[in-house]
Amino acid sequence: MMTPLEHWPVAERARIRGVLTDIDDTLTTGGALAPEARQALLRLRDAGLPVFALTGRPAGWSAPLALDWPLEAIVAENGAVALWREPDGRLGKDWLQDEQARRANARHLQAVARQVLARVPGARLAEDSPGRETDIAIDHSEFHHLDRQQISAVVRVMEEAGLRATVSSIHINGWIGDHDKLAGARWILHRQMGISLDAELAHWVYIGDSTNDAVMFAHCLHSVGVANIARFAAELTHAPRHVTRLERGAGFAELAHALLAAR
Repeated sequence: MMTPLEHWPVAERARIRGVLTDIDDTLTTGGALAPEARQALLRLRDAGLPVFALTGRPAGWSAPLALDWPLEAIVAENGAVALWREPDGRLGKDWLQDEQARRANARHLQAVARQVLARVPGARLAEDSPGRETDIAIDHSEFHHLDRQQISAVVRVMEEAGLRATVSSIHINGWIGDHDKLAGARWILHRQMGISLDAELAHWVYIGDSTNDAVMFAHCLHSVGVANIARFAAELTHAPRHVTRLERGAGFAELAHALLAAR
C-alpha cells in the first residue's frame, strides 16, 4: 500500500545519498522538463545528492538531455545505453551489450516490429524510433492512443517472438536480453561511482510513475511514485512505498524538498 510521502520517516530520508528517477511523466510535464523539476535537480546537485535517470527512451533522444540537464547520467532503452556529460563537455556513451550482439539483435527486433504492425490493428512505431539502438517501441499514449486490449496484444506478440516487453506511461518497449531498469541502475552506479546499489539500498531512493518502474519499486528499499501513478495502480506488480501529492515534475520537486528538508 502506498502511503503519502510525508509519512516517510525523517531519519530514513536523512540517510539518502542519491536519487534514481524515471523521466517521462516523472521529471517531465507535457513532454518537457518541468521548471520545478529542473530547479529541484539543481538543488539536489548543490546539496551533493547525485541524480541518475533511467528511461525507456532511446539513446538518440536522451543524448541532448544528458548534455543539458543537471543529471549525473542517463541510462536509456531500459538499461541498455548509458550517456553522460564529460568534464570537457563532450558526450560520454557506453553500451551494456557489445557491438556484435547489438547488430544481431537489431535484425530480429525489426522483424518483430513488422509483426506487431501487421498483427495488431492501430499499432504504430513510436516517433522516437529512429534514435533507438537496442529496442523497439510502440506508441500507446504519446501521439497515438491504444486501449488496454491493444496494448496487451502488442506485449503478447513481442513476448511470443522472444522479446522482453514492458509498458511505460507512453510506449510499449521490446528488447532482447535480461537487462531492465534495475540492471541499468546497478551498472551505472558501479560504472560512474564505483559503488554497489545492492549494498547501498538504504541510501538511495527511486521515483517513477508507471508499470515499467515496478522492478525498481520491488527492489529498492525506498521508492516513491508521483501522484499520476494512480493511472497504473491496478496494473502494478509492485507499488512504491510512498506517493507524492503532486503529479509529474511537481511531484519530483516534492520529493526533492522532502529529502533536502531532512538534511
